[in-house]
Amino acid sequence: MDFALRVLREGMYLAILVAAPAVVASLVIGFVMGLVQAATQIHDQTVTFVPRLIAVALTLLALGPWIGAQLVRFTQAVLEGFPQAMP
Repeated sequence: MDFALRVLREGMYLAILVAAPAVVASLVIGFVMGLVQAATQIHDQTVTFVPRLIAVALTLLALGPWIGAQLVRFTQAVLEGFPQAMP
């Protein structure tokens, strides 16, 4: 039971850690584009969507190796922990 709770807790933490860069990039670009839209009086949905999409894609491209390494590390730890968790 302790192993399952630890895996669940670490899995949730990893999900937040892996998703945070993309969410922060989207938030920052959305805020900047909101300021630009307010200043220029252009209120079109695609004006905010396309820059957000590009920013998230670039963030995931730049941090892809780190994200992959974190996921591999977590998977290895879980698979190595299974034999010790079984009675």
